[in-house]
Amino acid sequence: MAIEILRDLRGLRIEVMHPPDADGTSLVEHLRRIGCITTTVWPLPEALAASDLVVLAVEHDHRERLRRLFQGHDRVLPTVIGIVGYENPSVLQLVLEIGAQAVIERPIRPFGLLTQLAVGRSLWLQQQASGRRVQRLERKLAGVQTIQRARSILIASEGMTEEAAYQTLRRQAMSKRIAMEEMAAAIVNAHEPSRARSGRDQDST
Repeated sequence: MAIEILRDLRGLRIEVMHPPDADGTSLVEHLRRIGCITTTVWPLPEALAASDLVVLAVEHDHRERLRRLFQGHDRVLPTVIGIVGYENPSVLQLVLEIGAQAVIERPIRPFGLLTQLAVGRSLWLQQQASGRRVQRLERKLAGVQTIQRARSILIASEGMTEEAAYQTLRRQAMSKRIAMEEMAAAIVNAHEPSRARSGRDQDST
């Protein structure tokens, strides 16, 4: 895994958000020596560019701009590594708010930079894998609930047993060559409008 992460760093697209001072220049030089493809931007932009990893100066004065950059997005954010000059509760809170996977201290030195890049990238990859697993489980749970709802509809409307309702769903799905979840969703969707109309008719009487 470690070898794969280190190999991944070469050719990684990195956006550096740092003032063009000695630390910023040194950081870009170190990253390029590692083999990363770097672009620099300062002041902080209005939106993130398409990159694999962002290395940025975390300053309390830029709190609101940083929040806009890294919070409230539907898109998958890149790996984030923060650069801090000192440690205090407000800066540490901001590091957590932007979701940084690793932190680099000023003054920036070559030693430790590669480690922080590798650690940050590894954590990001683990987070993405965990997110995909959660999404799969959520979809599976939603499918199970839809199947159970369709079975209940068949039991109530057709007088079937639970096993007969399940087998009916299975046969219909196989005949249409679709997943049982899709077949169940079709039954639920067909039932809900009629139930809603029935409710409205009762209200009007």
